[in-house]
Amino acid sequence: MKKIIKFLFKFLPVKLQVIIEYRYHCKRRLNFKRLERYSEKIQLYKLKYKNPILPIIVDKARVRDYVKDKGLEHILNDVYGVYNKVNEIDFQTLPDKFVIKLNTGSGRNIFVEDKNKINIDETKKTLKKWMKINPRVFGAEWPYKKVKPKIIIEKYLDRDVDNDLPDFKFFAFNGEIDYLYVMVDYIDDHKNGKLSFYDMEFNKTEYYRKDYLPITSNVKKPKNFDLMVEYAKILSKDFPHIRVDFYNIDGEIIFGELTLYTSKGYINFIPDNFDFILGDKFNINSFKR
Repeated sequence: MKKIIKFLFKFLPVKLQVIIEYRYHCKRRLNFKRLERYSEKIQLYKLKYKNPILPIIVDKARVRDYVKDKGLEHILNDVYGVYNKVNEIDFQTLPDKFVIKLNTGSGRNIFVEDKNKINIDETKKTLKKWMKINPRVFGAEWPYKKVKPKIIIEKYLDRDVDNDLPDFKFFAFNGEIDYLYVMVDYIDDHKNGKLSFYDMEFNKTEYYRKDYLPITSNVKKPKNFDLMVEYAKILSKDFPHIRVDFYNIDGEIIFGELTLYTSKGYINFIPDNFDFILGDKFNINSFKR
């Protein structure tokens, strides 16, 4: 049934797709004549902001060139290979530890800690299935239409003392940043992750997303946090809004990704007023016409 719905849904006008999806996920009506919430403005962003660089930004392979152009090549993780087809991968030449992911995917990662323990045939089946997924069908995220799916294999990042790899995600608006959210406990199962928003002094706020539990542990302010903020501003200043993601391993800052439409914009915040706080920072005048 889901496949049939997806097939039929893509024939609807894109704007109508967004309106239906927003109502389904956020349980409220989307009124394009009065956009105040962050989650609302993201929908207009998808429909109206047509910067030709966006297909590069959403491609986890090609975005590396953008980071290099900004003078930040040193924060890129090592890549062992980028592949157009699953059968191009030569597992014998890879190191013992590595990470496999898609250039288009979100949450589709395979963490290999010991190459000798993985089932290569099953891994290939999973990757072939992922390569067929069209991330644009739901969400109307047009830049993905111009991205050819590829497989990226990169260096495995070691976990911290809590067997975790916290993810620091900065919400930037025209290069200005007031909040980031941190994700923990998500590596082995993304759905079990915990998430909370922090301010620029790295104080945990009361805000989080309804689809995740808030962080209850004491997440220490990462080393070189101010440098992370500086890098996030550099990478985000060209866009009305973008999310800049980093890892920080004992002060070593490693670029994660640039995200245009966090969770496709179908987000319910707790408390709800945070949707308006972020929305107030999102200036849509440059692209709303």
